[in-house]
Amino acid sequence: MDVRLRALRLLEACDGESVGSYTASSGLPHVRQTIAEFIMKRDEGVPAYAKNIFISSGAQRALMVIVKLLSGGEGRLQTGVLIPHPCPHGLLPLLDEAGVMAVPYRLIEEENWAVDLSELERALTTARGRCEPRAIYISNPGNPTGHLQDRESIEEVIEFVSAERLLLLVDEVYQDSVYAPNKEFISYKKVLFEMDEHLRDTVELVSFHSLSCACVAECGLRAGYMEAVNMDPGVMHFVDTMLCTDINAPVTGQLALDLMLSPPSPGDPSYNTFVHETLVTRATLAQNSQRALKLLNDLPGMSCRPAMGGIYLYPHLDLPAEIKEQANTLGLEAVVLYCQMLLDEEDLIVGAGDDGTSGIHHLRLCILVPPDTLEEVLSRLSSFHLRLSDRKLNRIV
Repeated sequence: MDVRLRALRLLEACDGESVGSYTASSGLPHVRQTIAEFIMKRDEGVPAYAKNIFISSGAQRALMVIVKLLSGGEGRLQTGVLIPHPCPHGLLPLLDEAGVMAVPYRLIEEENWAVDLSELERALTTARGRCEPRAIYISNPGNPTGHLQDRESIEEVIEFVSAERLLLLVDEVYQDSVYAPNKEFISYKKVLFEMDEHLRDTVELVSFHSLSCACVAECGLRAGYMEAVNMDPGVMHFVDTMLCTDINAPVTGQLALDLMLSPPSPGDPSYNTFVHETLVTRATLAQNSQRALKLLNDLPGMSCRPAMGGIYLYPHLDLPAEIKEQANTLGLEAVVLYCQMLLDEEDLIVGAGDDGTSGIHHLRLCILVPPDTLEEVLSRLSSFHLRLSDRKLNRIV
């Protein structure tokens, strides 16, 4: 019964009570208000306003709008954006399409992929003279590393962007998927509003969230949102104008955002089902992470740092010289050749990490799958990797 009533209320929020109708380019007012209420509840009363929230066809589309507004200049005046290395696989193509220079800062693998202040300062100093850095992109929890920043780390980043007058772009899509013991997600906005008044009133922050999060994972419905904090009203107008090129995000996706951020409440007939499904998803992520971590660390030439959240593990891969030589002959990155061989021999697709320029290799392994599927993936990966190691040993003998 509560599902039917909810569906009727959501239809009433649509023009003509139809999901086939257009909406404002920034989204349905009802859903934007739901998002604002979710943010206020998440951040324990920190104010959030529907007028500062923009719904888009996924978080990537929202990020593209902001980056295009920043884009400009050529040569030493070209806009630069500091980005983590490693980063989400779609980030570099997005920046390239927007005409913006990527300025990598290295995450510290030895510290479970932590964000390091001295590395941010190094990246910014190195970039100046080659481009005009205007923003920094953060992924928290990290994609693909699974690192979760604590309050102290977030405060350091906020103080850094304030001192350097950078726009702070924060991808918080996996905020619902923190599973490490005694760890919890805290948003950049909440930390910002608990810092000095000068920072709270001046740091420009844009945060992103979407249906691609772990517990909902309705990626194909293509809906996400961004919240702008301390952004000039004139700039906000151009954000809305640029979203007009899409007309509006899919209405079914917008309604799914409403369901994700305002789920069943205690006493609702569907509440127990919702809680059960959510707990199962989070427990599966935690169990899959531990199972995969153990197997990966037991394989020769492979090691992996534990993840605290998100849907990936990011194992380090030491490849034999023969693979590197063969890859060089073929004009491929060594890790890409490894993944192609894995596909050819085991019918298994695993993402290649890094960009090949550092000589350090990683894999992107998604763990948001049923446990039996993960077991099959790990079995095939293990068989292939051990065969590859045996070939190396045989050549040595």
